[in-house]
Amino acid sequence: MKIIKIDKNDWTRGIDKSRETYQLFGPVTDSGQSIFKQLDKNAYPEMGGTNSVMSPKSVLFPQTEKILAASLDASMENHHIMQRPAADYSRRAVIGIRPYDAKAVRLVKLNFDTADYRDPYWCDAHGATTFVGLAVNQPSAVDFSISMGSGPFGEEGLDVLLVDLEDHYLAKVLTPKGGAYLSDAGFDAAAETDASLTTIETMQLAAEAAITTTVPTDRLQEKALLDLHGAPFWEDLAFTCINCGTCTFVCPTCWCFDIQDETKGKSTSRFRNWDTCMSPLFTLHGSGHNPRGKKTQRVRQRFMHKLKYFLDKYDQGTMCVGCGRCVEKCPVNIDIRSICSTMNAYDPKDVA
Repeated sequence: MKIIKIDKNDWTRGIDKSRETYQLFGPVTDSGQSIFKQLDKNAYPEMGGTNSVMSPKSVLFPQTEKILAASLDASMENHHIMQRPAADYSRRAVIGIRPYDAKAVRLVKLNFDTADYRDPYWCDAHGATTFVGLAVNQPSAVDFSISMGSGPFGEEGLDVLLVDLEDHYLAKVLTPKGGAYLSDAGFDAAAETDASLTTIETMQLAAEAAITTTVPTDRLQEKALLDLHGAPFWEDLAFTCINCGTCTFVCPTCWCFDIQDETKGKSTSRFRNWDTCMSPLFTLHGSGHNPRGKKTQRVRQRFMHKLKYFLDKYDQGTMCVGCGRCVEKCPVNIDIRSICSTMNAYDPKDVA
């Protein structure tokens, strides 16, 4: 395994060099919060900040994306035929993605790239993207990523893992794609000694020890789906929820979307837009019927999908990576950690 030492004095020069062949995305401060966005010519990823309020999932799955377009002008060739518009899928790199967000990309891939269907928009963007991760030396109080199969130094879904050592980074090359990015950035120095790997392992143990929250998931798969679906605790949980949808928008593994058509003059376009299962409009049928018209049904759907349906379907853990964003941002303090614990421990025999 190759580990490269990158002096921070050379960091911005390498970023600039990589701009020649990559679109770059990274964390920057906007309105007082850290967000991921495409980096302008003179912008650099802010690597020392707190966790971003949003994950970089929009790099692959934009909040609004034109997926089809057509001309309504009868004089034009192929008029009235919806076609995929041209898009830029040249090489791109996400710099500073956290390990749990990279794992989230892998989980989302199970939805967009299946044996039966390949979503061309998401998959083409994913194929063009190199993920350069940044290990979390000091996990936040809401981080429970270890319980969800990731962790502050997790490598799943990453091409490179950077470890911050104050005056330099240790770059752990995980894939050929990651090695190619570091080479294009001019960071292709000789491999470091085994001492570098020891340093990374020591820091990893310290970071993992700092995460004190443990969320049990070991019994979720054995639970009968209908037992959990009919459990009485959903009513109490839904009582506090205001259906704002904040949890779904900040979640790195939420992929719900809506399709809308817009026509202007003699052109029409079809867009895919982020949506949320917490909205009563999400499941509203054209007939007026709504299978999840009650708040309790929507709250139950969200957590059952994250923690039970996904687990049963794919057998690859829950659809939660433990980033803690929903815990931190929920305006009424609904905590997925306690809900997961409740579901994990639930036994219908205990209900009077």
